Amino acid sequence: MNALLDPARSAVVLVDYQQRLLPSIHRGQEAMAEAARLADCARALGIRVIGTEQNPQGLGPNAPEIQRRCEATLAKMHFDACEDGLADVLRAAGTAAPTDVVVAGCETHVCLMQTAHGLQRAGLRVWVAANACGTRFPADHEAALGRLRQSGITLASVEMLVFEWLRTCEHERFREVLAVLKAPKD
Repeated sequence: MNALLDPARSAVVLVDYQQRLLPSIHRGQEAMAEAARLADCARALGIRVIGTEQNPQGLGPNAPEIQRRCEATLAKMHFDACEDGLADVLRAAGTAAPTDVVVAGCETHVCLMQTAHGLQRAGLRVWVAANACGTRFPADHEAALGRLRQSGITLASVEMLVFEWLRTCEHERFREVLAVLKAPKD
């Protein structure tokens, strides 16, 4: 199996960067800034970005920085977004069905981990942008990353993933994407 991401068959899922949740997330603003960079690079490369919101009536919507970068947002009640139709959203009519899904989000040990496992069970190859994920407690974040790795899910940083999509400095969008990566984080 090819271990590299296929940019033509990729999608990004941003899990639960909700305004009411983020203040309690350890390094939450940093995780959200990395998620925004991931989304901006993906969109520049024509890769779909989907968001999820856990119980939005209770926890409110995603932060505006995330909302504006998602082409669609799935409201969910299950911790695993696939239980609320995420795989169907990713395979929506009129779009190329992804084989590779990059996931980032909050909380790493609950919704992010369960959604990544759900995508894996749905037959998709899953990568987690570890530096764009967060939890209230760092120990839970580390435990979740260990469990994801044991499950065969690939952990990487945002930049690792983006440069895999690019493959070469001769990519037609290289300069545009590089500018996003070098820009100050918002």
